[in-house]
Amino acid sequence: MKIYDISQEVFTCKVYPGDPSPERNKMLQIANGDVCNLTAFSMCAHNGTHVDAPYHFMDGGNTIDQVDLKRFVGYAYVTFFDGTITAEAARSIMEKAKAANAMCKDPSDKASDRILVGGKVVVSEEAAKVFANEQIFLFGNESQTVGPEDAPMAVHKIMLPAQIVLLEGIRLSGVAEGVYLLNAAPLNLGGADGAPCRAILISL
Repeated sequence: MKIYDISQEVFTCKVYPGDPSPERNKMLQIANGDVCNLTAFSMCAHNGTHVDAPYHFMDGGNTIDQVDLKRFVGYAYVTFFDGTITAEAARSIMEKAKAANAMCKDPSDKASDRILVGGKVVVSEEAAKVFANEQIFLFGNESQTVGPEDAPMAVHKIMLPAQIVLLEGIRLSGVAEGVYLLNAAPLNLGGADGAPCRAILISL
């Protein structure tokens, strides 16, 4: 078994333009004579590697603590792409993911339920509709947002109402295309629109 950490380190992570960066406060330090080392920190729920809940763009949508954990944990299909994912490219990704379902040992969970795309990609509105129609559980990408950075709302408003969890800011360097077990369970932030997570992949 091999474990791949596909998360960013928090204090050096990428931040969506305009969001506050994580800040660390060393409350206590043994080097200063304190009894222990103690860290406090503050950050945006969407810094670094994180997940979006429907509430991020929908006032009546589920908050992160209300999203079923099965969407974050289970088989996932990893692929790579550069550029804008069109509807045709999205359908091709789904076809490959479905073919890879044969590797999954649990018939109730499929690799095609969770799609992770490495590379510098932007999801088009047309591609978002393909993923929404496929009723996937989760879509992950390396960018800090799933849509165009200068206009992300439209893609979010297609995928989030379809109950697709968006796993943004992952790092897939060193990971080969194929099927893995994914654990991207978020922090249990009650009432929040998203949350950071320590996303990992486990080889089959």
